[in-house]
This record gives sequence, structure tokens and C-alpha cells, in this order.
Amino acid sequence: MRSTTQTQAPDARGVAWYLDKAMAYLVFGAGVSAILLIVGIFVFITKEGVGFVWDTVDLGQFFGSPAWRPTSDTPQYGALALIAGTASVTGLAMLIAVPFSLGAAIYIAEFAGGTQREALKILIELLAAIPSVVWGFIGLSVLNPLIIEWFDVPVGLGILNAGVILGLMAAPIMTTIAEDALRAVPDGYREAAEAMGATRWQVTWRVVLPGAKNGLTAAILLGVGRGFGETMAVLMASGHAVQLPDGVFDSVRALTATIAAELGETAVGSDHYQALFTLGILLFVVTFAINLTADLVVRGISNKD
Repeated sequence: MRSTTQTQAPDARGVAWYLDKAMAYLVFGAGVSAILLIVGIFVFITKEGVGFVWDTVDLGQFFGSPAWRPTSDTPQYGALALIAGTASVTGLAMLIAVPFSLGAAIYIAEFAGGTQREALKILIELLAAIPSVVWGFIGLSVLNPLIIEWFDVPVGLGILNAGVILGLMAAPIMTTIAEDALRAVPDGYREAAEAMGATRWQVTWRVVLPGAKNGLTAAILLGVGRGFGETMAVLMASGHAVQLPDGVFDSVRALTATIAAELGETAVGSDHYQALFTLGILLFVVTFAINLTADLVVRGISNKD
């Protein structure tokens, strides 16, 4: 019996060792593949659009002109109106989403009970699971007539419509990240403040929110990135008009919506095709910068006291 046990033990340890190595290589391969995929996407987009930037269009005209007429007799490729439309919709969406998402996160993390907290978190996750095309349909068929009736405007598809829809879409992910940041504040901070006689709201305002400021800032930045990259809902709710907006009721066109609407009908290799990929490069760079900034904020690099 003793000899059998001594013979089987090395084999068992060897199998466990190989399994451990295999899982380590699998996890390493998954991580590397994600990085390679992102690099591959960037290389592909850059390869298709960089020639247009260097050979066809002047960058000053591309970023400074609001005229986007790629199919006219004298094509014009000005992205200013598209950038302004994207920025205006995203800005209004953040004005709507930030108060709601931070308020919901504060209530869930600091005031809600156990059962209520879990129920609210499930509802928020379900809200985040609604497809963007459904949100676009809500903006097209529900918000559009309401805006026309309430504000007495001829068309309800514009910045206000798209901003409300985009704000509702970005709020769930912002709420989830903000709630995690609030819950990450050590309980000792709360207990010390309460021991000094602070009320629940004073603890939240004076202790918890300053302690979670990096995470809350990151939640807002990720919400901005979410709004900047949204396509279908903005396409359906914004009116899709190429113009510099003068007010919240004006119809606009976003960068993502332009790519989605025009790429399928564009000849491969044409100037129009390359111009759309140039817009893709711009989107990639902006979203990468936003996510990088959020990551630096989470790590406490950019906001040190």
C-alpha cells in the first residue's frame, strides 16, 4: 500500500502542475489577443483613412468646414458640423445623466436597505440591457410627438430628443461604476464621522463623496465615452441633418451616425470611403483618450491632492 501511494503522488502533482500551466497560458493568450485585436482594428482603420488625410483633403478645411457633401459634383468633406452635432448631443446627455446616475448611486450605496438595494441594482442592469435600436424607436415614436406638442416646434427629432435618449442609455453604466466607487470607501471613514455626531447625509457629503471622487470622475468620463460612440439611437433620434446647431431643437448629425448611414453605399477605395474611415480614426482617438483619462483618474494619477 505504501509503495502504491508513493508511485501515484508524483503523477497527481504533475497533472495539477500541467493544468495550472495550461490555464495560465490560456488567460495570458486571452489578454494578449484582446490587445492585438484593438491594435488590429486601429491599424485597419488607419490604413484605410490615412491616405485621405495626407493626399486628398486639407486638415484645416476638414476640421473647420461644416460642409459635408461627399456625393455632390464638387465633393466637400467638412467634419465640423458632425463634430458639433456629436458634442452637443453628448453634452446634453451628460447634463441629464450625471445628476440622475450620481443620485441613484448615492441612494443605492448609502441609504437603501439590503433588499431594496439588490432590487434597484437589478432594475438598473435591466435598463442597461435594452438594445440601442429600442431606445431609438422610443425617441422616434414617443419623444418626437411629445416634444412637438410640449414645445410647439415643427420637428421633435433633434438635440433634445437624442440627448434625452442618450442620457437614459448612459445612466445605467454610470450608476453602476459610481455605486462601486462609493462602496469602495472604507467603512471606517463612515464610522468615524458618525462617532463625531455627523448625520447620514453629512457623512455622505463630507466623507464618502470626497473619498470616491476619482471613481465618480471615472464614471462620468466613461459615460461620455459611451455617449460619444453611440450610433443607432442617435441616428434615429437626432434628425440626421448636417448643420451647425443653434439650439436644442435643431436637428444634427453625429459622427457615428454618418459612418453607419453612408458606409454601406460607398464605393470601396473612393474618397468618400476613405473620408468615412478618417471619421472612424477621429472617433477611435477621442474614445481612447476618454477611456485612458478615466483609467488614470481611477489610479489616482491625475487628481492627487
